[in-house]
Amino acid sequence: MKKIFIPIMTIALAFLTSCNGEKKESLTKEPAIVVKVSRASENNNGQFVTASGKIEAENSANLSTRIMGYVTKIHVQVGQKVNAGQLLVSINNTDLQAKKAQVDASIIQATAGYNNAKKDYDRFVNLFKQQSASQKELDDMTARYEMAKAGLEGAKQMRNEVMAQFSYSNITAPFGGLVTNTFVKEGDMANPGMPLVSVEGASRLQVTAMVSENDISAIKKGMAVKVLVKSSNENLNGKVNEVSLSAKNTGGQYLVKINLDKTDSSVLSGMFVNVQFPVSNAIHPSDSEQAKQTKTNEKVLVPESALVQQGQLTGIYTIGTGNTAILRWLRIGKNFGNQVEVLSGLSTNEQYILSANGKLYNGALVSVQ
Repeated sequence: MKKIFIPIMTIALAFLTSCNGEKKESLTKEPAIVVKVSRASENNNGQFVTASGKIEAENSANLSTRIMGYVTKIHVQVGQKVNAGQLLVSINNTDLQAKKAQVDASIIQATAGYNNAKKDYDRFVNLFKQQSASQKELDDMTARYEMAKAGLEGAKQMRNEVMAQFSYSNITAPFGGLVTNTFVKEGDMANPGMPLVSVEGASRLQVTAMVSENDISAIKKGMAVKVLVKSSNENLNGKVNEVSLSAKNTGGQYLVKINLDKTDSSVLSGMFVNVQFPVSNAIHPSDSEQAKQTKTNEKVLVPESALVQQGQLTGIYTIGTGNTAILRWLRIGKNFGNQVEVLSGLSTNEQYILSANGKLYNGALVSVQ
C-alpha cells in the first residue's frame, strides 16, 4: 500500500510544479503594449495670455413691454428665423382701443371748437380794421382762438401717446436673427419690464472673455487672437474689439470682447471657448528684471489628450526602467489651445507616453513605436 502511495504523490508534485512553471512563463510572455512617446516641450516661440470665454451674438435682445395685459398670441417659435419688424407677440389691447376712441372723439370736439374760434377771430380782425370793434373785444377773441388752437394740439398729442402704446402691445423684432427663447405662453399676463421673447442676430458672432488683472495690461484693441471651441476643438480667428479698463462690476475680472471671423454653422452662440492673446516676447539686455520674469514665464506644455484623469488628480504615463509604464501625477496650469501647461511633475525634454494601442496601467510592459 505504501509503495503505491509514494508514486502517486510524486506524480502530483510534478504536475503542480509544471503548472506553476507554465503560469510564470505565461506571465513573463505577456505582450508589450505599443506606445508612442514624445518629450515635454518648452514654449519659447512666444508667450500667450489665455482666458475662458463664451460665444454670443453681436446683436441680442430680450424684448419686453411697457403695458400690462394678457398675451393673446405668440407668432414665432424657438429657433425660427425672423426679419426686422416682424410681429413676434401680441398682447390684449382692448383698453387702448377704448382710449383711442375717446381721444378721436376729443379731437373732433377740439377741431369744431377751433374752427368756430378761428372764424370769430378772423371776423373781429376785420371789424377792428374798420374800427367797428374795440381792442378789448379783439383781445378776448384772440385769447379764445389761441385756447381752441392749443386744445386741438393737445388732443392730437394725446392721440400720438395712445398710438405709441399700441407698439408695446405688438412686439416686433428690432433686427433680423433667430428666436432663442420665449418666456411666456398664450394666456399669461405680461407685465412691464418682463422679458417675453429673446432674439439674437445670426449674422456675426463674438466672444466675451474675462481676463485677470495680471494679464489685462498686455491686451490691446485690434490684437489678433486664436479661439479654441472646447466642444469641437475647432480653431477660430478673431480680433479684439473692446477692452474694459474697469473691473468694478465684473468681480475683479476685466471684460474683453472679440469679433470672430466668418464661422460655419457648427459654431453656435453659447459655446464655451479658450482665447489665446499673443504677448510680445522681446527683451532688452539692460532690462534684467523683465528678462528674469520672461524666463520664469516659459511654460512646459503637453497635449491634453495625453493626460490621465482619476477623480481630482491629473497624471501622465512616463517610461520607467525596463520599458514599463509609470503613472506620474502632475500639477497643471492654464490651457493653450489643445495643450496644457505643466507646473510641476514633468521636466523639459522628459519622455512621456503620447498614445497607446492598449490600456495602460502602472508597471505595464510597453514597446516604443
